[in-house]
Amino acid sequence: MSTKEIIAQKIVPGGDCIGNIGGKTVFIPFAIPGEKLEIEITDSKRDYDTGKILKIIEPSPYRVTPVCPLYQQCGGCNMMHINPNFQKELRKEMLKICFERENISLPEIEVISGDDTGYRYRFQLHDGGLLKKQSNEAVRVDFCPVATSEINEYLKNTVQNERPRGRIHVFGGKNVIPELNTGAGFFRDKRFPKVILAEQENKKEQVETVIRSGKRKVKRAVNHYFAGTVLNPANIVTVQIAGKNISFDVQGFFQSNISVLEKAAQLVCKDLSGKNVLDMYSGAGTFSVFLADHFEKVTMVEHNRDAMVFAEMNMRGTNHVSYGVSGAKWVAQNAPSIIKNEGNFDAVVIDPPRSGMEKQVCQWLCKEKPKYIRSVSCDAATHARDAAFLIKAGYTLKSLYLLDFYPQTAHIESLACFEWI
Repeated sequence: MSTKEIIAQKIVPGGDCIGNIGGKTVFIPFAIPGEKLEIEITDSKRDYDTGKILKIIEPSPYRVTPVCPLYQQCGGCNMMHINPNFQKELRKEMLKICFERENISLPEIEVISGDDTGYRYRFQLHDGGLLKKQSNEAVRVDFCPVATSEINEYLKNTVQNERPRGRIHVFGGKNVIPELNTGAGFFRDKRFPKVILAEQENKKEQVETVIRSGKRKVKRAVNHYFAGTVLNPANIVTVQIAGKNISFDVQGFFQSNISVLEKAAQLVCKDLSGKNVLDMYSGAGTFSVFLADHFEKVTMVEHNRDAMVFAEMNMRGTNHVSYGVSGAKWVAQNAPSIIKNEGNFDAVVIDPPRSGMEKQVCQWLCKEKPKYIRSVSCDAATHARDAAFLIKAGYTLKSLYLLDFYPQTAHIESLACFEWI
């Protein structure tokens, strides 16, 4: 076995550190910048190598003992060996790297954070466990440091063979409202009223749900915007976020860190008000329910029609309009008449998928130039790419926030605030 010594120079997006041996870049998982290491090269490509730490010769002062015995086995966390406060600095650095690659001059990055452990509401269990790192094999788990106390209570008091088999979506925590989730979860356990579990694919009878005038009806007919939506009432979860009840499908996506989500929602709306606001890629309307307190009318655009059904439920009683289409289609088919009849939007909130804004949406923003854009992203690289287009069109990046949704990991979410001056 050939071993080599290396200095971990800096962290890069994804959480690995990089060093250099003989002029070739080496990626080193679970390292910390500044450490001197003895490594084994485990994979070699033309442009880079990957190394495995065999011995830490000179450890970083920020290296700590992981609080989870399954660390480096479970595929979830990859920064638990680092002091939590220094983790935040490293995630800031990863976000900064992505924006500087696009030659963007940055304001000071602010961090919006919460607890470093006990924060995570949402999991996927596989045969009652969590998937191992880079594997489809499940590892047994009876306690997870990043899980909410409610989920850990379930894990502690439910033996492995009593947990549902297969791929199970789990959502649980203090903000879950049990009295509004009486039908939720195929594997509901009365001992754990704030924990909802549902199969990835269920055999229960499903119903078509359509929305008319903000009212939920179960019927066979479909309407203009929501044709073909199929929901199962047993999958509906309702949580309270900053005083507002928000419902969603436990099988779909919803943020795992409710504490940071509450702060992010308030930040998205900060200093915004006016007549019309656009919530592009609105999902279940999580931001829209807060924007409705600041604007006379909210326009939501979301191609996932199941998510839009929940957005309608969550926006009941507010002045809003919904479009169950892609952003590109809305820009081509709906935006011109809206701008002609109602004028430009006072602000736009945009929260695209990992791939970033659709090209047509970005071009439309650069053409119409609404005064304020609040851009939320779960991928720093595509966020920086889209930011570069807006800045080139004349927008000013007023502030940039690291939304620290996932402590103990290298996952980065961010909020960029743009203003047309």
